[in-house]
Amino acid sequence: MTGATVWLTGLPSAGKTTIAYALAERLRAEGRRTEVLDGDEIRAFLSAGLGFTRADRDTNVQRIGFVAELLASHGVLALVPVIAPYADSREAVRKRHQAEGTPYLEVHVATPVEVCAERDVKGLYARQAAGDLKGLTGVDDPYEAPAAPDLRIESHTQSVADSAAALHALLTERGLA
Repeated sequence: MTGATVWLTGLPSAGKTTIAYALAERLRAEGRRTEVLDGDEIRAFLSAGLGFTRADRDTNVQRIGFVAELLASHGVLALVPVIAPYADSREAVRKRHQAEGTPYLEVHVATPVEVCAERDVKGLYARQAAGDLKGLTGVDDPYEAPAAPDLRIESHTQSVADSAAALHALLTERGLA
């Protein structure tokens, strides 16, 4: 089966990782080789030592993109729930995939910052509001939303299961599920 990278981009606490793991569970049950490249896990291991400057964020995204393409080129469906706040960084990853002939889909988990701040899964928004954190994507650091993603999921208006199902439908339509 053809591999592919599915990049889920969005603000912190948008639901990217939750959707990716829900989809991965369904795909694995269907016998599909699937890996989730969780942004937090990658930062802890592959990108340890990188900060949150624009250059470091770009380096992190390029590293993850390289690993995702490598997996995808070997028939794995790589689900990548990573903020990747800058459009040019995401475009560079897309171009690497195109150059290698590897399918790449960009999914925007378009959850409003107010909803993300309510969810505040990791306490980042609370830390930023208290002045203990600077450079929070979408608050005091930019987030460049995709202009034309392959799929836009509004996770605040539908369940995790429905979000994962919408992505599964796209993968099926593209012959990648």
